[in-house]
Amino acid sequence: MSRSAFVQRFTSLIGMPPIRYLTLWRLQAARSQLRESQKTIGQLAYSVGYESEEAFSRAFKREFGLPPARWRGQQVVL
Repeated sequence: MSRSAFVQRFTSLIGMPPIRYLTLWRLQAARSQLRESQKTIGQLAYSVGYESEEAFSRAFKREFGLPPARWRGQQVVL
């Protein structure tokens, strides 16, 4: 299957292109880890597939409206 055919098929089945799906999956995994672990932002970024903390922070802020450290600080621990 060609790359363009894969992208079209994936998008028709899932509702978004594969790269967008992967980005959302990574960021949602990171959000869970931010809530549940004490990993540094750099460790967390690497664990979900980002090579730099800066790129991860920009993507996280774009998706969730806050940088990861600030988002973590606003979470209420029950």
